[in-house]
Amino acid sequence: MRSFPRTLSRRAPAAGSARRRHVAAALVVALLTAGLTSAIAAPDARADDLKDKKSQVDKQVKAAHSDVEESSARATRTAKALEAAQARLQTARGNLASARAALTVAKVRDQEMQRKLDEAVARLERARADLARGEQDVVDQRDDVQSMIVDFYTGGDPRLNALSGILRSQTPSELVATLEAQDVMVSTQDDEYDQLRATEVLLAVRAQEVRDAKQETAERRREAAAQLKETQAAEEKAQQAEQAVEQSVADSRAARSSALAARRADLAKLRQLEREQQRIEELLARRAAAAKNPSGPTGGYLSYPTSGPVTSPFGYRIHPIYHYWGLHDGVDLAPGCGAPMRAAAPGKVISSYWSSVYGNRLVIDHGLVHGVGLATIYNHATSYTVSVGQQVQRGQVIGYVGSTGWSTGCHLHFTVMVNGKAVDPMNWL
Repeated sequence: MRSFPRTLSRRAPAAGSARRRHVAAALVVALLTAGLTSAIAAPDARADDLKDKKSQVDKQVKAAHSDVEESSARATRTAKALEAAQARLQTARGNLASARAALTVAKVRDQEMQRKLDEAVARLERARADLARGEQDVVDQRDDVQSMIVDFYTGGDPRLNALSGILRSQTPSELVATLEAQDVMVSTQDDEYDQLRATEVLLAVRAQEVRDAKQETAERRREAAAQLKETQAAEEKAQQAEQAVEQSVADSRAARSSALAARRADLAKLRQLEREQQRIEELLARRAAAAKNPSGPTGGYLSYPTSGPVTSPFGYRIHPIYHYWGLHDGVDLAPGCGAPMRAAAPGKVISSYWSSVYGNRLVIDHGLVHGVGLATIYNHATSYTVSVGQQVQRGQVIGYVGSTGWSTGCHLHFTVMVNGKAVDPMNWL
């Protein structure tokens, strides 16, 4: 199984770095092609020539494959950034919806508080006007009473005036008229005094209404001020939530664009690695074509390169990273991290390099075996103990099991090449 590298701190390669990788890839093709051609054209000098060429190619391959690793890591980073931005976007949208709802409620309450304040102010104004009119009425009533008192007492004692009027009456009818007049005068005086007292009482009531209206107005003003502050806070929160949504959308779009670009670059590098593998297969196929005694493979010729169970067999499967249907060109053996890897048969190391897909990779050429060109490839090691051009023996420790490249855990991806084509290793083990 393979997975993206977990490092997230490396920066995306610049355009200049991309051009350098293309130049390096072209150089890899040229050097490897030259190596293959010379190895086929001069079989006797094959080892030395291939060793010299591969030493040059290895340096360029390491640089090119490190770029592939970087693009894979970048794809992982941008994918995680996209997920994080989408999560922030959902949160920000929820906050924005809540803030807008709170703002709507605050505005409605603010309008209600303003309406109540306006009503309280109107009642206060009416109470003040009523109080002013009442005060004027009291003044007028008091003036009338004072005038009446002055008239009474400047004209003499009212009781004596009344008695004098009675004595001056000549007839009973005049006496009755005089008495009635006195009654009217007395009644008028009583009415004036009653009206004055009623006006003073009403004035006290209106003064209390003014005090109540003032208190209510003050309370409404405080409520309106508090509601205004709450409304302003809700508006600010809504604005912040909206800005967060906009920023989250921008982050999401940038992350998505970056992830797609990284994926395209990674796929391009993967195809380049596949072409390189094809060139190795062609080398082995051409060597096998020179054989004069073809015959079928013999099971059991290769020793197991390490212990541990088979966790993924040879055959077609869904690609664990890009999810396309493709060939898994080897078997995965999982003995545990750091377990020794051993040469499956005698041969010569013809290639050793870093691959972002396979991690540390080693190719051993076993030459002609039962009439076919046989080679084995060891992948994902933590490190190798042999180098290009070195002869190895069956069972010799050549490296240690690791989880480099696209891997979900420590294992050996073991590939067997027959005449340049990947075959099921189980037929040779």
